[in-house]
Formats: sequence, C-alpha cells, structure tokens
Amino acid sequence: MKVAWVFPGQGSQKIGMAKQIENLPNTKERFSFASEIFDRNLFEICQLNSDSTNPLKDLNNTINTQICLFLVESILLDALKENGYKPTFVAGHSLGEITALYCADVFPFEDCVSLIKVRSELMVNAGKGSMAALIGFDRNQLDLLVNQSDDVVIANDNSSSQVVLSGSSEALNKLSKEISCKRFLKLNVSGAFHSPFMHDPSVKFAEYLKQIEFKNPSFPVISNYKPSFCSDPNELKIRLENQMCNGVRWRETMDLMAKDSDLHIVEIGPSNVLSGLGKRHLKDVKISQVSSSDQITY
Repeated sequence: MKVAWVFPGQGSQKIGMAKQIENLPNTKERFSFASEIFDRNLFEICQLNSDSTNPLKDLNNTINTQICLFLVESILLDALKENGYKPTFVAGHSLGEITALYCADVFPFEDCVSLIKVRSELMVNAGKGSMAALIGFDRNQLDLLVNQSDDVVIANDNSSSQVVLSGSSEALNKLSKEISCKRFLKLNVSGAFHSPFMHDPSVKFAEYLKQIEFKNPSFPVISNYKPSFCSDPNELKIRLENQMCNGVRWRETMDLMAKDSDLHIVEIGPSNVLSGLGKRHLKDVKISQVSSSDQITY
C-alpha cells in the first residue's frame, strides 16, 4: 500500500493547536527559534482567541498563520519519523508544500522559517483582489464563467464539488450572481492568492529562493503548480517559484496519488480539511489524521 503524507495550508489553523504538541521533542526549541525570527511569541498566539484589533497576536493573520501551521506540522512529522514511520511520497496544500519539501529533506528547518517569513510578508502586503469559496456547482458552468472573465481564476481546485476563486472583488461579485451553487462565500484574506494578481510578490519570492539550496528529496514530492511525482531539486524549486501566482491543483493531486494501487492518506496537521476532501473525492482509500502528541501513529 502506498502511503501519502499530506500537509494542509491556511484555513486549517486551530486555537490551541500548539498545546496539543507541547510535550513532543523539539516543540519548545522550535517555537522559541521561530518566535525570535518573527519577533513575537508564536506559542502564545496559537493559544489566543482571534483578535482582529491586534493583528500581531491574531492567529488568523497570514503572517502568524503560515509559520504556526508549519511549526505544528513539522514537529508532528518529525515525531512520526522518530517512531519509524515514513511516507511513499508527500504533498502539501499551498503553504503545506513547504512542509512537504521539509519532510522530504529538501531544505532544513531553519531555511523553512526564513522562507515562510518572506512568503507570508509578501502575501499579506499584496493588497490586490479577493477570494471566495464555491461549494456544490456545475463544473462546466463554472469553467465557462471563469473563461469569460479576465479577472477571476480558480485558485484552489480542491475537489469536484469545492473550489476557491481568486480575482477582483467586482468580478467575483458578478460571478456569484451568475453561478448556480449551494454556497458562495467571500473569504477574509488580504489578496487574491494563487492568481496573476500575485505576480509582483511571486517575482520577489522567486528572487529570494535563489539563495536557498534545494537538495535531492528523500522521496517524491507532488507540487501544487504541476501535480506529478518529482525528485529533481531544480524542478522542485521552479515549481515552488510558480506556486504563488498559479492555482493549487489538489483535485489532480488526489487523483494522481490514488492511481493504480491501494492508497493510505495521512493528513499531518491540526485539522481534517484535506482528509475531508479525500473522503468526498476518492473511493476505497484509507485516511488517517495525526494532529496531537496523543496520536503519533496511524
């Protein structure tokens, strides 16, 4: 049986998620290291209720969300490795792709922290466009409407029944009135992530990645930009460079993982977002969740 370790991105954060792993090896050390780099108490931020009046301490602020999720995911995956577990291949959703690359030993923990600081700051300062989640729709109608618009793209193709759109507020409002769907929910984000609206931040991020050494992965990585098995460090860097202004192709990622043989998906992180997508989209697939120090097994 193939074992896929998958790592979620923004939207999977939970208040108290650091408390769930505080007794694991490296938790205190890693949170302290990252807190110094980010100049804030990240463990405390994971414990606080959302506070939009003080974004520096708000877990839902992109700058805090991305690093806190990575810390939790990296600590959990390393605990699994120390217990003798390892995947056949890995994949991550948006931010989770960085965790997947770390899991595959492409770059060390310290590089990840610095990389996520740059990435999150670029994204939170993008300042253009918006995003909306779309649930229960006709795919053909959606593709037609998106193709007719210059200012809307599919940012996250999560499954056959759930996508996230990015674009201008005006174009998203227009599409919401034209599409037949169960739910159309505008998201509280600072920009149109995974779309051409992120071109300028993406260029700056690609420039930063030039100084990061990508090593040969310990096992294949499936990237958001191009969902195929990859073990070439240079290609993995190109794919990560292109991720910020292109869509997350998670539906294709799940199809690739499940192709040809039995599959066990293990979601490593504080929530069950990717597990839910897998259960709804795939048939006859085993799915497990690792989210706390009480559950370092599957």
